[in-house]
Amino acid sequence: MRHLLSAADLSREEAVQLLDVAEQMVGTQQREIKKLPALRGRTVVNLFFEDSTRTRISFEAAAKRLSADVITFSAKGSSVSKGESLKDTALTLEAMGADAVVVRHPASGAPHRLARAGWTRSAVLNAGDGTHEHPTQALLDAFTLRRHLVGGGGPATGADLAGLRVGIVGDVLHSRVARSDVLLLHTLGAQVTLVAPPTLLPVGVESWPCRVSYDLDAALEGLDAVMALRVQLERMDAAFFPSAREYSRRYGLDARRLALLPEHAVLLHPGPMNRGLEITAEAADGARSRIVEQVSNGVAVRMAALYLLLAGEDA
Repeated sequence: MRHLLSAADLSREEAVQLLDVAEQMVGTQQREIKKLPALRGRTVVNLFFEDSTRTRISFEAAAKRLSADVITFSAKGSSVSKGESLKDTALTLEAMGADAVVVRHPASGAPHRLARAGWTRSAVLNAGDGTHEHPTQALLDAFTLRRHLVGGGGPATGADLAGLRVGIVGDVLHSRVARSDVLLLHTLGAQVTLVAPPTLLPVGVESWPCRVSYDLDAALEGLDAVMALRVQLERMDAAFFPSAREYSRRYGLDARRLALLPEHAVLLHPGPMNRGLEITAEAADGARSRIVEQVSNGVAVRMAALYLLLAGEDA
């Protein structure tokens, strides 16, 4: 891999390799000394043009645990607020010797532009671009599913997610996570069903490698995992559903709906959560929930991505 821009860029073999390396990284983090020398002397820049907690901190933790030097750049308080372009920012980072640039940007396609335009020789990792994609979130979701549902008495066997049935529920229209999850889980052999009101499904969703349903209760039957998506109110400039109460009644995940799932099924959410809207507190904190574990797994997955991009060929 030269860059990690889209879940669609990963073949099954590359995705499985990354998940396997992430499993090894989990093992290293259970030791007394968690740091590895793999990226000593390398510089990783976190270039965030949007607010973030989980993604930014987990990338920072991942790079530091691999012994890389980390520079965290926030658009607020930088020359970007004075009108500096993405190109000039990239050229500045190039001059400073960045080996990898982790980019979150409100414009869909910004990381692709950065990687393809020749502004930097650094490896570029997409940490979320507009409503387009978030590939490392999809990887950590797949990793969490594999750890709980593949082998060890789980419903699937093998190195990938072949045969698993996964439901993704909620604001698909504004979700970069949904697109990346559909692409990656399909590559790994899972069957994905998107569940949302018609107003929260993007144009062209019928071309995605997944099924679509408007009825959550019917779609839950037989699922091995269900993921609730955050309702992204900050991206909405119109009424996409009648009321919060109506949305929660039709598409919210609660204890009653989780009881419709098989005993082994797990619950995910990419965060941050709107408790009481797309998910109840009882469901989020219940026995099926793997939401906190997703955050922990995110560090291991991002360690694996940085390692394979910056040191994999030398290992």
